[in-house]
Amino acid sequence: MKRSTKKLLGIPLLLCIVIVYAVLGVMLYELAFMQLPNWVQVIYFAVAGFGWFFPATWAIRWMSSPGPGENEDPYADL
Repeated sequence: MKRSTKKLLGIPLLLCIVIVYAVLGVMLYELAFMQLPNWVQVIYFAVAGFGWFFPATWAIRWMSSPGPGENEDPYADL
């Protein structure tokens, strides 16, 4: 798959990752953390706030990887 096609598919994928992660994070908060002290909630939101980074990093690496027959450097053809 060409890099441009991956990017075309990757943008909606990133949006879905962020939306699904946010919904799951709020659901977990309401189920388990809502009644806990404020300092525990702050720690939860700090950890959960960085959690979307890992699936988004995977998607961005996939989007920027070269397809078959493409150069490793995306700017080599310019």
